[in-house]
Formats: sequence, structure tokens, C-alpha cells
Amino acid sequence: MSIDASTVLPRLCIISSGNDPDGSGLLIRRQIELLRPSLPSLMQIREKHLDASTLFRLSLTLKAAAASKNVQIILNERADIAAAAALDGVHLRESSAPPDRLRSFTGRMLIGKSAHSAESALNAAHSGVDYLIFGPVFDTPSKRQYGNPQGLVKLGEVCRSVSIPVLAIGGITPENTPHCLSAGAYGIAALSLFSDTTRFPGLLTTFEKLLYS
Repeated sequence: MSIDASTVLPRLCIISSGNDPDGSGLLIRRQIELLRPSLPSLMQIREKHLDASTLFRLSLTLKAAAASKNVQIILNERADIAAAAALDGVHLRESSAPPDRLRSFTGRMLIGKSAHSAESALNAAHSGVDYLIFGPVFDTPSKRQYGNPQGLVKLGEVCRSVSIPVLAIGGITPENTPHCLSAGAYGIAALSLFSDTTRFPGLLTTFEKLLYS
């Protein structure tokens, strides 16, 4: 059974770069350090190249770094490691196993899933996930492998057709975020937008106003 994610899920999801060379998590730790208590955030660890033991150590490091912050740490794909590290959740790929196969050991952890089409989003919602990350909504180099941009019309259709929170991803900027929210998105998710830590504090101020005012 899924949980009521709308009561616990932040509206901002920051996705790690996927380029951590050794599992030290320097960039992610800096991002967590800069997060503010007034802005609930979701930090998704997406370091697919790391082996299981390194990913587990990184998960523990980031969990400790986040202890005094208003941030939930979720791990991409590896529900076993997320559970072992007592993280807040796991995020699944579009092609991953149904979440009901994971609930026996994830317990009350959040389970989210990516979707790159309306059909996939509906299937994922019906499978019992707690939230969706849907896109790419706008064009972005990192998401071109998933096909053409879905656009705001398709985002709106998905948001209206499911009862769980939908985070928009793909080419997200402060300028187009209000359009995503108007289409029905619960919040936004982004990777490259947050990779420059010199811009990070200003972006946090902007998104706090956009998402929570």
C-alpha cells in the first residue's frame, strides 16, 4: 500500500550529477550544506556508476549530512541499499519492478518512479508508487534519450489523471516553473540547474517563493 505522499513529499527535488568520481559526494554534500530549513527538499542520489559498497557508504554520509536539514534523501533504483542505510526513499526507473515487490522490506519509505509517457505514468500510478517524476516537459540535452519533450499539455493530462503528486522534470527553469504548476504539477525536479553551487543559494530563494508562496 502506498503512503499519502502529499503530506510528506517536498515540492523541490534536486538530483545528483551522476558524476561523483569516487563516492565522496563532495558536490552533493555542498548542496545539502546550502539548503535552508524553510525550504523542504528532496535529494535524489543518482550515481549509477558506483558499486554497491561505495553507494552504501555514500548513502550513510549523505544521511548524516542531512540530519540537521529539512531534506529527505532518496536513492536511485537500489531499494536494498536505501533500506539498509535507512534512507527516506527510493526512486525507480520507468522500467523497474513494480513497487509492491519492494514494500516487504522498504516499509514506510517513499517509492517514486520516472515516467516518460502518459501511459507509463498511469501504469506507475496504478502500481502503488507514492509519486511520479514526469518528463521531459521541455527540451534538455540530458533527457533527449527519452524522446521528444512531453510539453505542458501532456503534463496537465497526467496530473489530472492520477491521484498522486507529479513532479515535472526536463528543461526546468525558474521562468517555466509557474507554467508547470499551473498545469497541475505538485513540484519540480532538476539536475543540471542545481549543479553550479555559486548559483545555488539564489535558486533556492527563487524556488521557495515559487513553490511555497
